[in-house]
Amino acid sequence: MALNGVFSWFITKRVHQIDLFKKHPIEVQEELLSYLIEESGATRFGFEHNFQKIKNADDFRKNVPIRSYEAFRPYIDLIKDGEEKVTWDTKVKWFAKSSGTTDNQSKYIPVTAESLEECHYKGGKDLLSLYYYLNPQARLYDGKTLVVGGASKISNDHSGKLIGDLSAIIIDNLPIWVESKRTPAKEIALMDNWEEKLEAMALATMNDNVTNIAGVPSWTLLLLQRICEKKKVKTIKEVWPNLELYMHGGISFLPYRQQFDSIIGEPIHYMETYNASEGFFGIQDELGSNEMLLMLDYGIYYEFIPSEDWFSNNPQAIGLAEVEVGENYAVVISTNGGLWRYMIGDTIRFTSTFPFRFQISGRTKQYINIAGEELIVENAESALNKTCQDHNSQITEYTVGPIITTDKTQIAQHHWIIEFLHAPQNLSQFSYDLDQNLQQINSDYEAKRKGNLNLLPLQIESVPANTFLHWMKSRGKLGGQNKVPRLHPNDEYIQSIQNFIRHNRS
Repeated sequence: MALNGVFSWFITKRVHQIDLFKKHPIEVQEELLSYLIEESGATRFGFEHNFQKIKNADDFRKNVPIRSYEAFRPYIDLIKDGEEKVTWDTKVKWFAKSSGTTDNQSKYIPVTAESLEECHYKGGKDLLSLYYYLNPQARLYDGKTLVVGGASKISNDHSGKLIGDLSAIIIDNLPIWVESKRTPAKEIALMDNWEEKLEAMALATMNDNVTNIAGVPSWTLLLLQRICEKKKVKTIKEVWPNLELYMHGGISFLPYRQQFDSIIGEPIHYMETYNASEGFFGIQDELGSNEMLLMLDYGIYYEFIPSEDWFSNNPQAIGLAEVEVGENYAVVISTNGGLWRYMIGDTIRFTSTFPFRFQISGRTKQYINIAGEELIVENAESALNKTCQDHNSQITEYTVGPIITTDKTQIAQHHWIIEFLHAPQNLSQFSYDLDQNLQQINSDYEAKRKGNLNLLPLQIESVPANTFLHWMKSRGKLGGQNKVPRLHPNDEYIQSIQNFIRHNRS
């Protein structure tokens, strides 16, 4: 009860600060860039890129090139080897190990004390602040927060740096007053074997008074299903009657929404966040909305690459003042974690510029463009969701890739692998309708499909229950931040899943 009152006091102050950056977004970002440059002027990166001479955003763009993780990695390697003041003035103690969505090689993102406190923790506090502001009757602190974190323990590297996935770093450093309200216990939350962890989490939390949940939808859903099995009930509300909020992020919620509605059993609030190892970027600031507010005072300076320049050898980014509603942009960040003009690989589309609200539209590496159709994840999920609604069906997981052939006379085609929870009665009609819905959403896809001249109708392969779960396990990608790849420009994952299915049939 006391915590609810204390938090109500904190909300008033923080909501006022959020209102300020909503009203003065450009000024806030300009001041932030100056702060980042000043704080890092004496670092190796600052000297190499003439930070002392940078006076404004134009100077910044001229002196600092846009980099992918691979291009930025030499600086990260120096930090991992123990060198100090490489890209940020204060000492780097932690590295967030990120598997990425499609890359097999792990990424190591430096986490500074500033980025942990002023970005990641601030984002978590703001999420709850906004929820209480929008829902003054909230009683979250009468119970516990279930955090479905990554399957990764904190470990030491040779230089003494602490390495784990971001959720593990956050959980390991939570203040006592937050830790006391979190479930399960730290020793379970930080288990590194996902299957053992799932079972332990179910046992540890199913008798708690859980009022809110935070986690990636795909893995959270598995936990809720396991708890219902253990308690021998149909809905999670029978287990946790005071559950009122699910905070989700990491992947699109759209393919999972129906499954969550079904397993929860009664309406609760859903709130989306946009956070990653590199930073905390956005929060849904209106209940029932499908867009997020870009958080501008977390120590992150934003730039955006228009879609026509995504794959250029020398991409050019624009500032927040230049973005337009409805356009897709690749996100570039400079942060208090020591990342500079870093392409995070995600794409967003602004729905508003006063304030700056947006939707995640996909990833720069998740697209299909074999015939000029420029299909992105947002298109695929919107079309799939409508088709499922029309056919009263539900999916568990899916992935899409092109059908690759060496025959130059072969017309291009998309291959969808779908695992259905509730399959449509007529898969052929489902395929036809999905193709039609894609054409309505994506005019380039429609043009290339016309007359079957450039692109044939899509092909759907329906796979048995738990195929994706077992496939992900076979790749060592269970739990945490691991995600099923949705779209891919080649047939790598299609072939991998088909080989996995064949192997397990033999």
